[in-house]
Amino acid sequence: MKTIKIVAMQTATIVFAVALTGCAGMSRNETHTAVGAGAGAVAGAVLTNGSAIGTVGGAAIGGLIGNQVK
Repeated sequence: MKTIKIVAMQTATIVFAVALTGCAGMSRNETHTAVGAGAGAVAGAVLTNGSAIGTVGGAAIGGLIGNQVK
């Protein structure tokens, strides 16, 4: 069980690092939209206990809010 946790953490770290490099060429508004969508997806998943509809809804709302941030 301990090995699975270690592998999962290493994989998550690598995925996170690769995802951050993908935002290098984005405009400020695009970056805010992407960050808002990501945060909204996580919040939606947490609030709805992992429901797909809650995750997608949270991503949509977070993306809209992130897009409006100036």
